[in-house]
Amino acid sequence: MLEQDLEKYLVREVEAIGGIAEKTISPSGRGYFDRVIVLPGGRVVFAEVKKPKGSRVSPHQMWRHKRYKSLGVEVAVIKTVDDVDRLLRAP
Repeated sequence: MLEQDLEKYLVREVEAIGGIAEKTISPSGRGYFDRVIVLPGGRVVFAEVKKPKGSRVSPHQMWRHKRYKSLGVEVAVIKTVDDVDRLLRAP
């Protein structure tokens, strides 16, 4: 599966449960998340989508993930359909 196909699956599944998966672009710096996901009930997840095989989180992305997590924000790295399904099943 290509990264773009995984991202389409993520968006479709989030929308199917009434959520929003906004595509993001940050002119302020490298390593920003691919999607900001807002789920019913107020759950917000910053998501990085990677191709299933051979991809890695860059140092810029790791720094940003760590910083956001330190503020209590939920961060997800999504590499598979199962990752999407687990994310959406979590409380």
